Amino acid sequence: MSQASFTLRGHNPDVLTCIANLSNDEVFTPPEMANAMLDLLAAAWADTHEGADIWANPNVSFLDPFTKSGVFLREITRRLTDGLALAIPDLTERVDHILTRQVYGIGITQLTALLARRSVYCSKYANGPHSIAQSFTTEDGNIWFERTEHTWAGGTREIHSNPRTGAKTVVYTRRKCRYCSANEDDYGRGDELETHAYAFIHTDDIKTRITELFGENMHFDVIIGNPPYQLSDGGHGSSAAPIYQMFVEKALSLDPRFAVFVTPSRWFAGGKGLDEYRKKMLSDHRMRNIVDYPKLYEAFPGVKIRGGVSYFLWDRDYNGPCTMQTMWDGEPVGEPVARYLDAYDVLVRRNEAVPILEKVRSKQEATLDGRVSSRKPFGLPTNFKGKTSPARIVDPVKLFANQRIDWIDRSELLANDAWVDDWKVLMTRVQGTSAAVETKFLSKPILAGPGTACTETYLVAGRFATEQEANRYAMYLRTRFVRFLVSLRKSTQDAPRHVYTFVPDVPLDRDWTDALLYERYGGRLREGAESYAKALASDILR
Repeated sequence: MSQASFTLRGHNPDVLTCIANLSNDEVFTPPEMANAMLDLLAAAWADTHEGADIWANPNVSFLDPFTKSGVFLREITRRLTDGLALAIPDLTERVDHILTRQVYGIGITQLTALLARRSVYCSKYANGPHSIAQSFTTEDGNIWFERTEHTWAGGTREIHSNPRTGAKTVVYTRRKCRYCSANEDDYGRGDELETHAYAFIHTDDIKTRITELFGENMHFDVIIGNPPYQLSDGGHGSSAAPIYQMFVEKALSLDPRFAVFVTPSRWFAGGKGLDEYRKKMLSDHRMRNIVDYPKLYEAFPGVKIRGGVSYFLWDRDYNGPCTMQTMWDGEPVGEPVARYLDAYDVLVRRNEAVPILEKVRSKQEATLDGRVSSRKPFGLPTNFKGKTSPARIVDPVKLFANQRIDWIDRSELLANDAWVDDWKVLMTRVQGTSAAVETKFLSKPILAGPGTACTETYLVAGRFATEQEANRYAMYLRTRFVRFLVSLRKSTQDAPRHVYTFVPDVPLDRDWTDALLYERYGGRLREGAESYAKALASDILR
């Protein structure tokens, strides 16, 4: 006992820092990040309300529509408890007012709803004897959860016959939920398992749904939280489709005064099915702040979210540039910069890169996405296996396959068989590692002469009539200049054609080096030359 007392003396750990995440899809928000988001909210509120303190306002209402640990609601309650001390001097009355009239949540599962109530009410039942709220008459209080089922639609119609009776029944297979696109094969579960059919996005009319949950004329001033990130989409292996954008769009449709969300940053430049969401968010000039954590594991220790995470503040009454701030090892990188997010079709996440990119783009040259092939340049999937030698193949083609060389008859190529006769430069489609910065690595270009093809492990980065041109192009792809421009569009290991969209298609009349490229673009960099040189020497290019 004396040893235990000694080890805990002077240390009062936050229990919410000690809970393991449910999965990479449903991640608990660390209290430090939750408080950073609340600090940003408080600053924005003060800026738009003549310096007023949001935590001293007894009429502001808050909703976390996808609460897990309850950390946002708990920290909001703590801040309001301090801020309302003058307005409501009696502590019991003050806490009861906050919990019954200001703080609301929607649990994503039965377990997280119980956990959130325990965090906020100090009891898993809002009306229990240990609850710090005094006025609730229901167990849920203002943290609602009710099992929701998916709504299956589409699929393939099949007729099954009973082998004993011969009776025929119509069965639909491979159906998907019409709200979240979950596959019935993965999520059509019995009552004993969670459905992961989140109530907040499983509705056609979110305003009516909110009224059903919390009462008429319920409008939230602030919506804040960390939504579930993805669901399995039935693809190969661990294939998954993002769903966090659905939560964000539903929340914004409730027209809050402010919205603050933490999500993966992959939507900045990529992500399956996120093109329309990205376009909408980049063109929304109500986006007031983005704080970005590109380093793997930094924002959520131990959780691998490729491309990093970020949180943003959306201000309903704001119309202007968004202030971007990059965080690295807990410290801000440079000064925050206010800029319009829709300057390009993707969000260039590093502020110091923007003036460099603008100088390079001002030359208005064609770019490499016009040269680089799309997926499956010869129509062959990654798992295609050819023969181990060209023996007994009528028209043999050397095939660059997944970490090996195969041989295939030219007639077996499903697309672009004319490319076989060209000099080609190949780049792997997946480039990088699981290191802290996944965008900083590009593979070494592969020179493939006439008589060659490849599987979809590779992209054909360029085709040429001569070996000299192909060699010069490969040399260009090795430069830090190219790697830097690629990194601005490449947020994960995936490197499809679009990541080359910022790279100029320079004439192949010389052997390009970084020194020559600086000379070519230096006159157009002018005041950005110093930051350009600094960027070339930075870790992101190594």
